[in-house]
Amino acid sequence: MNTKQSKTGFVIAGLLLGILMAAMDNTIVATAMGTIVAELGGMEQFVWVTSAYMVAVMAGTPIFGKLSDMFGRKRFFIFGMVLFLVGSALCGTANSIVQLSIYRAVQGIGGGALMPIAFTIVFDIFPPEKRGKMGGLFGAVFGISSIFGPLLGAYITEYIGWNWVFYINLPIGVVALTFIGAFYHESLKHTKQSIDWFGAATLVASVVCLMFALELGGQKYAWGSFAIIGLFAAFAVLFVAFLVAETRASEPIISFAMFKQRLFASSNAVALLYGASYIVAAIYIPIYVQGVFGGSATNSGLILMPMMLGSVVGSQTGGFFTAKTSFRNIMIFSAVCFVLGILLLGTITPETSRMLLTLYMILTGFGVGFSFSVLSMASIHNFDMRQRGAATSANSFLRSLGMTLGITIFGIIQRNAFASGIADAFAGGGGLPGGKLGDPRDMLSSEKRALIPPDVLNQITDTLSSSIAQTFMWALLPALLAAVFVFMMGSERVKPAESPPVPEASRG
Repeated sequence: MNTKQSKTGFVIAGLLLGILMAAMDNTIVATAMGTIVAELGGMEQFVWVTSAYMVAVMAGTPIFGKLSDMFGRKRFFIFGMVLFLVGSALCGTANSIVQLSIYRAVQGIGGGALMPIAFTIVFDIFPPEKRGKMGGLFGAVFGISSIFGPLLGAYITEYIGWNWVFYINLPIGVVALTFIGAFYHESLKHTKQSIDWFGAATLVASVVCLMFALELGGQKYAWGSFAIIGLFAAFAVLFVAFLVAETRASEPIISFAMFKQRLFASSNAVALLYGASYIVAAIYIPIYVQGVFGGSATNSGLILMPMMLGSVVGSQTGGFFTAKTSFRNIMIFSAVCFVLGILLLGTITPETSRMLLTLYMILTGFGVGFSFSVLSMASIHNFDMRQRGAATSANSFLRSLGMTLGITIFGIIQRNAFASGIADAFAGGGGLPGGKLGDPRDMLSSEKRALIPPDVLNQITDTLSSSIAQTFMWALLPALLAAVFVFMMGSERVKPAESPPVPEASRG
């Protein structure tokens, strides 16, 4: 192997480690969430541990994408990595759900740079005909991290302490930083552009207002209260301001001109909708396993693994077929598997066998796995090097937006369904010792669960299972809508090396 190939290998290794760290963090946290809630409390606010991270990712992604087009990928990848590691260290010190959510937001800002810039660097380095293989490899690492994440997270949570699910990021991140810092050298001359700070601020602020309105409405405040109406009004005003700002900005944070290309627009719509549905499985299956099956964190990790294994196979399969058929044909197959998987998860009950749940999860993971490699390639397909950062970040941004809105909206659905079911099941305090229900999160702790009377426990597990199944049925809506947009992707496919974008890259 010559020196240039050796350096490229180290660069790819550094990028893969960065993706491994970011992706594994998500699955570790999902696996440990039941234990974290049992220890820290905050059953009503636990979704903010995930949504705070998502909002921060969403805020950072388009800005870092644009900055990487202007000033280079390396410096902002390194900055994102450092910030992610600082956030990880802080998360391990959290002593409340609110504090953990704040520290996760710090992590998320760094994470907003890692994923899109890593994929963009790969597209800068490799010609079109090799991107499918690399996209599949990166997607596979995404999936492999999701396999080891639940297992490692479960083991750490049960035998060491949940704090260490965050500290594990530190050694991985240091190695990735070393490889990128020492071996990645950019040659492209970047063009200075203006940053649409007003557009970025109004977009993020509008989404935060919407999330707070949805989270607090009907819970802390009545839907018709001044606070909730005010939040919805602020969302509307800020979102309109964002749309106006994007039409007037010389370099918009999300360029509407890009959406004139059918492949870019449709693939990003699919990414948004897939994210909204998939996050339900990632968050609520571990809660279902611990709450309904009565398992420990280890059981949750083991039961989550098949879905992640399916995503590895799906990602590699999708990357392989990009050179053989159109993006649309690949994603049609993906959508069929994904929709069927979500539908089957909507049928789960306390009597659902482990085998059936495993099969449902494999199918869901396999379906969504295609999107990790194929949608990223489709969204960047028609753009040159000076637009790839913005194109990739738009795809990551919209996927994060879908996940953020998904966990917020579907979190409300599950919470309300659970509360309503509990109220109906124990109306008047019937069947409860002293007429009181106690803390519902006790069922997530194996020690406290053993103290709950069996008849009461059965009622609670039935209600929890029903609320999660209802949530999966609602998650079918974005999954089905995503399938509609898949058919709008057109017949474009990966072009050979002599296509126009390559001479553009070679001039750097």
